[in-house]
Amino acid sequence: MSELTFEHTYSSVLSELIRRLRESAPSRIQLLTGPRQVGKTTLLGPLEAQWGDRAIYVAADVPEAVLPGWWERQWLRARELAAKAPGAVLLIDEAHVLPDWSRLLKIETDRLHRENTPLHVVVTGSSALRLSAGSKETMAGRFERLRLMHWPAAELIGQLGLDKDEAVRLVVTHGSYPGSLKLRFDTRRFRHYLHDSIIEPAIGRDLVALESVRKPALLRQIFAIAAGHPAHVMSLQKIRGSLTDKGSLATVAHYLSLLEEACLVVGLKKFSNNMVRQRAAPPKLITLNNGLLLSKNELDADTRTIDPARWGRLVENACAAMAWNSGQNVSYWREEPLEVDFISEGSWGRFAVEVKTGNYTTRDLQGLLEFQRRYPEFIPLVICDSGNETIAKRMGLPVILWEKYLFEGPCRAFR
Repeated sequence: MSELTFEHTYSSVLSELIRRLRESAPSRIQLLTGPRQVGKTTLLGPLEAQWGDRAIYVAADVPEAVLPGWWERQWLRARELAAKAPGAVLLIDEAHVLPDWSRLLKIETDRLHRENTPLHVVVTGSSALRLSAGSKETMAGRFERLRLMHWPAAELIGQLGLDKDEAVRLVVTHGSYPGSLKLRFDTRRFRHYLHDSIIEPAIGRDLVALESVRKPALLRQIFAIAAGHPAHVMSLQKIRGSLTDKGSLATVAHYLSLLEEACLVVGLKKFSNNMVRQRAAPPKLITLNNGLLLSKNELDADTRTIDPARWGRLVENACAAMAWNSGQNVSYWREEPLEVDFISEGSWGRFAVEVKTGNYTTRDLQGLLEFQRRYPEFIPLVICDSGNETIAKRMGLPVILWEKYLFEGPCRAFR
């Protein structure tokens, strides 16, 4: 099996943006979206440096952006630059904070094409949800969307200079937010960073600003429950029963979908050919960056020894989240008493994955074997600790160490 590519990473998105900005202008606006603190603003730096005097960077979240005429002046500067230097680039950071931003952007985009102004435009926004909602309403056919997602271990090596073993371990124990990892030796600052720079802005500002969020406290509680139960199958009824601020099942389901749009938590659907049964099945909660799991929980370097069950959940959550962040369609399978941890479909191929940290027996893999019997088009895969590969191999199942999976994806199992 050939090497897999990790989509939606800092490096891949930067390369793709550079390629698109070398095309003839004017072209479609490039909308860069994704979760907070994954490097969207940072990514504009190399673009500005590469285009040099042919680039204009503006931040829409500065105080002067609300003054009359500010928006028009930035576009006038950009058009004048493009007239002298065709192929110039206007970089607009945090555009979604401007009132009625999508309508304003549509007006300027139409003007560029009407006047054939050779200007490229890149727009970023901290909330994928708010940016995409506005773009769908008024900018159909005028933009291309790029998503920058949570970083895999390989990206931490390239961008932060960590060695392979440390990068893989940190993805599980501390998550992969580049800003938070610099604070990993100071637990208090690490937690405050996650809460103040990621969780509260995403939930307390981005999502709560939407008209559809009627109960902000309920939204926060649902996130807390999800982050407290990584890789757990949990019914909507049970989630609702754990809430102090009660809401209907429809509200709980809706708020889970909002958390997915904000790239915080996803409720994996059950794999089934029966759509009615799939919709009725409880979701499997996956937090999309392990750092979010640790924002309120105790950080313990010995979790693997002291609480092996929690360690197993952390590893399973990290593996499923990596597949989701890389653009794979991820679900889970369960037919009592059998189950498979997650099913991955997409550019990597079709995999049924069982994650087994610590010791396991042949009985623990019966669900994977049954799924393979029913759906032979899927490749079964066991992810385990070093030294525990024997049982899976004896059963004829491909096996990979969790460290290698988090670094390279499933392809290593077939070399």
